[in-house]
This record gives sequence, C-alpha cells and structure tokens, in this order.
Amino acid sequence: MFFLRALCVLCGKSFLVFWFSQAALAADVLHLYNWNNYISAQTMERFEAECNCKVVQDYYSDNEEMLAKLAAGASGYDILVPTGNAVDALIRQGALRPIDKTQLPNFRNLNPAYLNTAFDPGNRYSVPYAYTLTLIGYNTEKMKALGIPADTWAAIFEPRYLVKMKGRVTVLDSQRELMAAALKYLGYSANDTDEAKWRQARDLIIRAKPYWAAFNASSYIKELTIGNIWLAHGYSSDMFQAVQDAKKAGRPFTIGYSAPKEGAVLSLDSMVLHKSGPRPDLAHRFINFMLDGKNSAELTNLIGSGNPNLDAMPFIKPEIVANTAIFPDRERLAKLEMLKDLDRNKRRVLSRMWTEIKLR
Repeated sequence: MFFLRALCVLCGKSFLVFWFSQAALAADVLHLYNWNNYISAQTMERFEAECNCKVVQDYYSDNEEMLAKLAAGASGYDILVPTGNAVDALIRQGALRPIDKTQLPNFRNLNPAYLNTAFDPGNRYSVPYAYTLTLIGYNTEKMKALGIPADTWAAIFEPRYLVKMKGRVTVLDSQRELMAAALKYLGYSANDTDEAKWRQARDLIIRAKPYWAAFNASSYIKELTIGNIWLAHGYSSDMFQAVQDAKKAGRPFTIGYSAPKEGAVLSLDSMVLHKSGPRPDLAHRFINFMLDGKNSAELTNLIGSGNPNLDAMPFIKPEIVANTAIFPDRERLAKLEMLKDLDRNKRRVLSRMWTEIKLR
C-alpha cells in the first residue's frame, strides 16, 4: 500500500514537472507587430531555432492603423516596428519600455547616421531596423515616349505632364506623404507647419487631382506591374518589388524608380519594446539577432529596403547597394527628411485640408 501511495506521489510529481516544463515552453513565444512582408521566412525560422521559441506575427499597413489599434486596447506585443514619427508618438504616450543596450552587443553594427534621431535622442527606446524612401515609380518606356522627366515631383503635380498621362497616375492615400511631396516640390521642408504653405500645397494637389486615377496605398505595385498605371507615388521597397514582378511576368516594358531632385521623405523604421509585451528578454534577443549583418542583409535582399546596418553591407547584393534610390549618396541624402509627429492642433488642421482635397 505504501509502495502504491509512493508511486502515485512520484507520478504526480512527474506530471507536475512535465506540466510546468510544457507551460514554460508554451510561454517561449515572441509577439511581433510588424509591417507585412518585412522579414524573410528563413530569417524567422533561424531565430526560432536559435532561441527555441515561437514567433507570432500580426501585421499593419500604416502607422496610423497600428497606433489606432493600440489606442483601442490591443496589447501583448513584445516588439513593434514603427516609423520615426510614430515612435515619437509612442514615447510621448509612455507606451514603450527603454532598450537595455547591454543586451545588444550587435548595436555597434549600426551606422551612426541613423542613430540619435530627433524622435529618440540617444536611442533610449528605439533600434533602427530598415528604411524606405518615398519617391516615384514609372513605366520607363512610356515616360521616355511622352517626354516626361522622371527625376522631379513635377511629374505628378504639373498639368503639362499630367495631361499626357490622365488616368494613369496614382498617389499615396496618405495626407502626410502627399503633403510632404507637394511641400518639397514648392521648395519647403516636408515638416513645415506654416498653414499658408500648407494651403499652397493643398491647392497644388487639388489642381493635379483631376488627372490622377486614384489615391492608392495598397494595390499600386500590381497596377504599375501590369501596365495599368504609368506613374506611381510610393515607397522604394514597393517599387523594388514592382521591378521584380514585371521581370518575372515577362512584361514588354520595364519599371524604373527615382527620388525626385527636390528631395523626398526617408522613413526610418525602428524596433521598439511595447510595455504590454510579456517577454522583453526574448525581444532583446530578437533585436540583437536582427542586428547581425547576415540577418539584416536578408531583409534588404528580399524587399529592397534601405539598411542602416554597416555590418550588413558585404552581404547585400551589389546591384542593390549601387541603387541610389535605395542607398542614396551624400548629395541625395542631404535632401531627404524624416517626418516629425504633429501636435493635436496641427493634426486637426491637416485633417480638415485633407477632407477638402478628397471632396474637391
């Protein structure tokens, strides 16, 4: 009887050990809230194998969507990958954990040019991940045939060019991005908040709007690739994808893209730790893993994103490194700006102008 009781106790303890070990394994999950297609499957699989954990991803299509979801109460995300102005908003909301750089030996691999930004001096909360330029992509043959310059915002704003492409041009459905393009074309800073200059930009957009096919932030890659659109205002990584897709499909035309000479927006996306994340330890391991040169380079080779990691450069395809729309030279870099967050009053003014633009 004693033997049976002892055996039951032993079995019970074994079961508890098994249960707790399984629970611990189940807890080894990293929750990542990221842009779609912003990390390769191979990179993710290697990290899961290295840390013996599981990564669960959710996706967003723009910063406003991500911020709205968090404001509505979404929680449990260990890592977010917001753009600079959204990082600024999250810091001011007190939504982020500070980064522990002692857990990030690979932090030294980052290019100092992308550190100590205005939105996070000293990188207390953010670690650069990748960047894109907002520029124009185009059907090379059509642009040449129509005599339209591909190195200026005039291509999307000036009626003398647009009349040749009526119904074949799309612009981003983003008030900040489109206003930034108009401001840069007018010779102002993308971050200028003077309302008189905003009205000039608004009027420029309204004048051009009748010639555009759509405000499009989602399907312009496909439309450009199949030839429905000849000119698109969009992101460098998307244009990189359009080039690859057109080649694969054997299209009888080529896609090109360039940063306008007047200047453009550079969007630096960074890894940050959300306060609601249950595994900051895994989050730091993931960040350090992504700062390894080979792992970081995989992202650029996959989607054509700009890369702030100096250690990644030897592993990036030479033709991508040579593309100044992805890796701008010093002259082009001087004309690029990161968007800054707006205060509540300025957001309200801009939203009102955006409504005017959409309704006209």
